[in-house]
Amino acid sequence: MIAVPSADEPEEVRAQPVDPAGDAPAEGAIPRWRVIVRKYRRSGEIGMLTAIGAGSLAAALLLGPEQLWVQRGLLALAVIALLRLGWVLWRRTPSTPRVTVTGSLGRRMIVIAAIWIGLLLAGGGYALDRVLTSAVTRNFDDQLDYVLTSLFTSAEIGPDGEVMFNREPADQRFLEPYSGLYWQVTARGNEPFPSRSLWDRRLAYGDNHTDLEVHVYDSNQFAGEKLRVLERDVKLPGSPVRWRFQVAQSRDGLDAQINALRRTLVRSFLLLALGLIVLAGLQTWYGLRPLRRLRGEIARLRGGRARRIEGAMPAEVAPMVDELNALIEHNDKQAEEARRHAGNLAHALKTPLTVIMNAATAKADDLGETVVREARTMRRQVDHHLARARAVGRRGSAHSRAEVWPSLDSVERAVSRLYPHVRIDADGPHDLQVHVERQDLDEMLGNLIENAAKYGGGSVFVTVGAQAGFVEILVEDDGVGIPEEERVRIFDRGARLDTGKPGTGLGLAIVRDVAEIYEGTVSLEESEDLGGLLVRLRLPAAS
Repeated sequence: MIAVPSADEPEEVRAQPVDPAGDAPAEGAIPRWRVIVRKYRRSGEIGMLTAIGAGSLAAALLLGPEQLWVQRGLLALAVIALLRLGWVLWRRTPSTPRVTVTGSLGRRMIVIAAIWIGLLLAGGGYALDRVLTSAVTRNFDDQLDYVLTSLFTSAEIGPDGEVMFNREPADQRFLEPYSGLYWQVTARGNEPFPSRSLWDRRLAYGDNHTDLEVHVYDSNQFAGEKLRVLERDVKLPGSPVRWRFQVAQSRDGLDAQINALRRTLVRSFLLLALGLIVLAGLQTWYGLRPLRRLRGEIARLRGGRARRIEGAMPAEVAPMVDELNALIEHNDKQAEEARRHAGNLAHALKTPLTVIMNAATAKADDLGETVVREARTMRRQVDHHLARARAVGRRGSAHSRAEVWPSLDSVERAVSRLYPHVRIDADGPHDLQVHVERQDLDEMLGNLIENAAKYGGGSVFVTVGAQAGFVEILVEDDGVGIPEEERVRIFDRGARLDTGKPGTGLGLAIVRDVAEIYEGTVSLEESEDLGGLLVRLRLPAAS
């Protein structure tokens, strides 16, 4: 059996000497427990670093801001563990592979999954942040708008032209200086009417525009205090001017809510991303498990502990396993055929050598003639077995391909020079191809057409056609033909019906053996048109 090497196996396992019996490693081999330790040490380190990094990051995200130093320490530990994990994953293995390594399928899948998960969560987190931030800000503005509406609906003009409220705002923060909640009523050419909370400050009044609808904006007019301002211009009954009502509130509360919301989103999405990446890693590890099992089966196969790859495989891996098993069977078949040919050749040469040895021992008078005769016999046998060996060595349906018509044309020209009195005609499509090596096709056609020219009456007709996945080549002559009871024996090595003409008696035997190697057939029939012999050669068609 020809072993199939495993390129993915660790170097220490590949270099391990194997006992010829195939049962145990030879003396001096690396102990099996050390091989197992080396094999799983890296996997254990990856798992430990992943657990430390994920656990530290999760704990740091769950801790509150009051434990800042503990949180920073856990984050530093997570970063160190993840950096070490990245180095372990990307470093080269110490073994020297027999094939060029272009990376790891597992790493590719995990990296692609991590990038995709990061992009999706980043996009989703940004969109969710925009939605929630807008909702919180809108709720904040709605509360200010409610206060603004209550102000100008309860406002009226006093006897001195001042603005009065028949109902004061209920929020006590309007009475506390610098409380962060303010209102102010202003008109062009009039003194502003501020809330007590403004104390000695005033809200900016821009008289270069008119706000008939509620105008919302952020303002930095107070040092150290960012304001959210709502304003609207209203014309009160009995007043000749438009009054601008303004309500402002510090953004500290709004920004605190938004920051808390964003921290929650970031922590949640980081945990979700970490969990998804770990899940992708586990999925990749489990998904590539059949390939690791296949590598082990190939190692067993190479070590002689199995003759083929056994066991159930996923649908994606099963075709590859079938092809590997077919390759193994093909190699076994070739090795068996080589052994059989060697045995047949030795058996065929044994008899002529015995005859020569006996004649030489007896010092026979016809020793020279005997040697020449038996040497011819041995040469015929050697030629026959060499032809079969060449065909077996070149066989391979995926690579063997030959055009029928060029081969037929070249054979026809060669035979015409040997037998110039013979007329050779051919018919059929010129684009047919067969799964046969060109040299073997030439040998088969040469034997058939030469036999037809040698034993026929002067006419040879060759017909080429396609039928049910095969190419049929019919060679007819106008000779006396072969009786039906002799058509089986004529394929034997050295069998000849007409001994009056030169030949070895191996032509049809070679054609049959080579055709069977390529899963073809050859049969003898009677030609209805020419009256002589018809040889039907069927070979697998190449699309």
